[in-house]
Amino acid sequence: MESPMDLCFSEEGCSSSIVLEKQVFRSKVPESHVQLACNLHYCAFPLNGNELCILNTTDDPNHQPLHLIGHHHSITALTFGNKVNPLFICSASRDYVIVWNLDECMKKVLQGLMPQGIVIGTLLGMVLYVRFSPDDQTVAVCAGNRIYMLNAKDEAILAELEGHLAPVTAAEFCTWEKNILISVSEDRSFKVWDYCTGLLIYQSAVITAFPLLSLYIDEENKQIITGCADGQLWIFSLISGHQYRCVVHINVKKEREKFCNKIRKSEHLDEIQNTPKMYTPNDLREEETVETTFPVLRIAHCDKSTNLGDEEHNFPAVNARCLWIGSSTGLFIINMANFNLEAVLHYRDFSALSVQFAGSCALMRRAVNGKVFCLLTSMFENRIALLEINVTALLRSQQSEFLVSGREKALSVVARCSLLPNSPLCPKKEKSKLGNKKGVRNPVKDQPLVFHNKIKSSGYTSEPQMTMFSPNTKGKQNSLTLKCKRSCKRRNKEEYPLAESPPTKSERLITVAGKSTSVCCIQYSGDGELLACGLADKTLLAFNSNLTGTPTVYSGHDGAINSVGWSHDNNWLVSSSEDRTLRIWSVSSAEPALCLGKEMFHKSIRSAQFYYIDTFILLSCGAEFYLLRYYLDTSKDEVKRYRTKSICKSIQKFPMASTVEITSLSAVNDFYSYIVLAAGSNRALEVFDLNVGCSAAVITDVHSRSVHQICQNKGSAFSCQQYEAYNLFLTTAIGDGIKLWDLRTLRCERRFEGHSSRCHPCGIAVSPCGQFIACGSEDKCAYIYEKHSSTYSHKLTGHTESVINVAFNPSSPQLTTATLDGKLQLFLP
Repeated sequence: MESPMDLCFSEEGCSSSIVLEKQVFRSKVPESHVQLACNLHYCAFPLNGNELCILNTTDDPNHQPLHLIGHHHSITALTFGNKVNPLFICSASRDYVIVWNLDECMKKVLQGLMPQGIVIGTLLGMVLYVRFSPDDQTVAVCAGNRIYMLNAKDEAILAELEGHLAPVTAAEFCTWEKNILISVSEDRSFKVWDYCTGLLIYQSAVITAFPLLSLYIDEENKQIITGCADGQLWIFSLISGHQYRCVVHINVKKEREKFCNKIRKSEHLDEIQNTPKMYTPNDLREEETVETTFPVLRIAHCDKSTNLGDEEHNFPAVNARCLWIGSSTGLFIINMANFNLEAVLHYRDFSALSVQFAGSCALMRRAVNGKVFCLLTSMFENRIALLEINVTALLRSQQSEFLVSGREKALSVVARCSLLPNSPLCPKKEKSKLGNKKGVRNPVKDQPLVFHNKIKSSGYTSEPQMTMFSPNTKGKQNSLTLKCKRSCKRRNKEEYPLAESPPTKSERLITVAGKSTSVCCIQYSGDGELLACGLADKTLLAFNSNLTGTPTVYSGHDGAINSVGWSHDNNWLVSSSEDRTLRIWSVSSAEPALCLGKEMFHKSIRSAQFYYIDTFILLSCGAEFYLLRYYLDTSKDEVKRYRTKSICKSIQKFPMASTVEITSLSAVNDFYSYIVLAAGSNRALEVFDLNVGCSAAVITDVHSRSVHQICQNKGSAFSCQQYEAYNLFLTTAIGDGIKLWDLRTLRCERRFEGHSSRCHPCGIAVSPCGQFIACGSEDKCAYIYEKHSSTYSHKLTGHTESVINVAFNPSSPQLTTATLDGKLQLFLP
């Protein structure tokens, strides 16, 4: 046994030890491909082939390794029992499967006697994996393409599970379902068994082109995670009713590359700012690396047991559930909420390590004082090493991607300070003149000469009756206008129900146009009474919320409608189109109150909305977004009736860095907010603080493709959420699912996958209560996710084409979906 070595980083600024090699053992034969075992206080590994070595991981020097002899052939699999008293360990080889009582073995050694175990299996073949049942009464032994269920107290085969077409590489017991065992095999599939009866409950299709090597059961999320020989992970749901659906597929190799790029960029930023460097793995500093293999050898729970929050350095508190991924080249910590890597530890980054390329590994489930033990066997040498890893130091050393240059404090969607004097949002004298320009009525009314209440005025101060030359436009009012007037009275109705289930029952299906045309965008008004729909045939429609009656038609655009938005008072609609125009419509009139033409914009307007409680208009055109101040006046001159009196002025343009076009723009209009989010064709997302009037932060590589929609958690006037919940927002891109972000940390908190979006940009929406997320899909369905689950909870069918847009009603639990063939479908709880 070699002496321990303390491995610290030599880089400037790193003072804490991350890896400590506690002990190194040399074996007479290779121990590269064996199942190792780690418990809270012990580690077990084969030594010299057929000798079982048990090592106490405490710092007490009096604890010497315990050597147990009983096998004639080389030991290939080891596992500890689940109970502490007594603590069992099972070892397996070609000749025997033996169960040892560790307490009794230690007593016999102290008495000078030879410890003995109980042989529970004989000549079962090449054993690759063993595992105790939750009550330690049964042992699952994976030998060849069979699984033997053995009694842990005597030599008896309780059941023999057959069905795999290749050697079984791992098997785990399901703790919350009685008598359920799950196995993976080199035949690239997993199977679910009732091990008491020997029945096969479920078998998957072929998952991958590479053998499945490892298996882990997540009790908290009720999922199984399996890894293959090519560095990929598959997660399947075990929740009743989910039918073992695939939750997500993770390519750990690609995730490592993304993580490396972030570390490299942060290191470059440190050099520019002359700040101490973060830990950067050596292979990240090389121009090219050659990777021949990346097998997932072990998946284990990662117990961080610490809060990484640091106000001084803006480190986020990483409290999500994480897993260790053990490979031949290193160890990786993966976040199970967003499926991103939190930290990377490569063995070759530490030249003093005895094992540079691992053949097998095992990790301790719980951390002690923020440290865990890892047991490694070398792939090419006869060495076994015990490492102590400081998880806290490892995570802190690689959290540099959370640092945002120039940001002293976390951003917030809700305005927390007053407007700065030089803010673009601050009303200035030249901006206040918008309401006093020529053509705008004087707010002071003319008074008649006769002031007696009982004497009728001659009427000379009133406007003349022009019935001969102009129609009476003050006759019947549109039904939508009446509903808008009544909406204020409905503000006091009961709040949005928070405890109810999401709307999943189809209530109504309508066709929006006579011919098939795509519904490009939909949005409910703030009172939930109206639904605006922008179509590809240049038409803008406004429906009742229940999709009944005849809609109001707004005609005037000469291209497909790209976006539509409601004002905060629900009296105005803003729309943008491919014809490079922006129009603002009064709900009570089919004519636009304001039209900004092609002479102002050089490209199509991708998105437009009211902002800062109807004070401004935000729109994106090309690589810039505009902040516009406007004044609306629907009255017209009796002589020049074609000329409107509405006014609009550009306050400032904000360019998005390093992009060709802004693909999505989002800001809150329901309350005062200085934050504007912009996503570009460069796959980045930029956060603008309009109180300061500049960019506040940039998130690079948000998705693998350009973001086509940003959806903020805006709530509604009928629901109340926690203050910090409004800092959450969603992004989606074709082929890359949905991501949930937190503005305070600028990091992805969760990913949602399960819907199909490979060709069309399918829309997303957040319910007013903030609990549910709806999205469209190309498989003619809409999906609903719960905010705390990565897999969908409901699948809404009945559509005739791909669902490309969804919208929640802000006042009642209603969901409307829109399809490519011009149909709207209403869903209720």
